[in-house]
Amino acid sequence: MEIVVSTTIIAVAIILAVGALSTAIAFAIMGGKFLEATARQPEMAAQLQTKMFILAGLIDAISMIGVGVALFFVFANPFVGLVA
Repeated sequence: MEIVVSTTIIAVAIILAVGALSTAIAFAIMGGKFLEATARQPEMAAQLQTKMFILAGLIDAISMIGVGVALFFVFANPFVGLVA
């Protein structure tokens, strides 16, 4: 049982780390593209900003789903009951 718990802790750490890293990379790419597009066409800045905020919410939602899955494995691990 200790092996299952320790493996779950490692898996949860990987899930959270990959979620945080991918969110940071996505925000960096999105912010850079937003600045490039705004510099190219300043008159479209308001429309681009609206779309950027919608994408920011979707990017955050992906990492929050990862947090939810990680919390599920921490508090209600389905693999603990399978150990004989």
